[in-house]
Amino acid sequence: MALLNWVRGRVFNLVHQNNLVYNTCWEDPRLDRVALELEPHHNVMVITSAGCNALDYALAGANHVYAVDMNPRQNALLDLKKAAIRELEYEDFFQMFGTGRLPNFQQVYEQKLRHALPEWSQSYWNRKIRYFRPRKKRSFYFRGTSGSFARMMNIYVDRVLRLRPLVLELLDAANIEEQKEIYEKVHKRLWTKSLKFAMSRDTTWSLVGVPRAQREYLEQHYENGIVDFVQENMRAVFAELPIQDNYFWRVYITGEYTPKCCPEYLKPENFQRLKDDVIHRVSTHTDSVEHFLRKHDGTAIHRLVLLDHMDWLTGSLHPYLVSEWQAIMDTTREHGARILWRSGGMDTQFVNEVPVTVDGQKREVGDMLQYHDETADSLHPKDRVHTYGAFRIAELAA
Repeated sequence: MALLNWVRGRVFNLVHQNNLVYNTCWEDPRLDRVALELEPHHNVMVITSAGCNALDYALAGANHVYAVDMNPRQNALLDLKKAAIRELEYEDFFQMFGTGRLPNFQQVYEQKLRHALPEWSQSYWNRKIRYFRPRKKRSFYFRGTSGSFARMMNIYVDRVLRLRPLVLELLDAANIEEQKEIYEKVHKRLWTKSLKFAMSRDTTWSLVGVPRAQREYLEQHYENGIVDFVQENMRAVFAELPIQDNYFWRVYITGEYTPKCCPEYLKPENFQRLKDDVIHRVSTHTDSVEHFLRKHDGTAIHRLVLLDHMDWLTGSLHPYLVSEWQAIMDTTREHGARILWRSGGMDTQFVNEVPVTVDGQKREVGDMLQYHDETADSLHPKDRVHTYGAFRIAELAA
């Protein structure tokens, strides 16, 4: 078992240390805007992922957004978006990040974008700008590891199950009743033995950034493990929530957004706001959360958005979870920082039990947090992504 866990860890690390994993954010910023209650003086630290939500928080009024990620490829993607906002007109920008394809991509990159990138990001996109090559069936959103997984699923749906017409009909449904009717037809044909087998493999989940520890949380709550969890959440997305503005699932089904179904940063009025001023409020930092906070220049951090990465810091990585929370306490407690995070599991008690030292005394993190459970519980069912077991909003006690 120890050898098997080592192999699983090596596979996951191989995927994450050598690839662009996320080409779009997989957390719903509509929930975050309510949860964060941003004011004009607030500075936000967020794990970068694909950078979509960092731009969203800036548009929502944050004073500054620090996008922090240990994977420099994720920061390179946000750097490319920032350069494109500054240097391109809206039509080309939407072609690039809306449809995931840019005509004359090499020429546009060389003449307008390359010089506007930091050194590491420039070296990365010198090799990878071909991701935006205008191929009919291979947009940017079918690149990277999560995009490759989406592409494989689309091939399976198209060529094996031949469900594409029905899936597109579902995306265009006019109301919830129509969605439910169509989804039941999709569901009956989608969940074959082959798909259930693939969905139970660690390698599959490594491609979309789900570590084994996160899977294990779910296995404890569902009779048939993670397959039951996925089926339950897909039903919520496609049969219970309006699909018309669910750009998260649309982009991985079709490979592109539409002008009416896309992240806020891709809308023309917001693009202009970003270009005129807002983009200067977003900076990228390749580092861990702990080291970023320790090295930060002392400017107050009022909001932290930690995504689901604490699920990763369990087992042998638990000391990193302890040192991260100690850094959060040491650097943001006096400002009463608000913290958002998600979890693949239903129970986040493991966070509350993390030991920290506060004013010379040993405490547990849970003793220092004031949870906004009512707000979180009202928001979580509205999540358009619907792939997390728990959503948490908490205030640090000053």
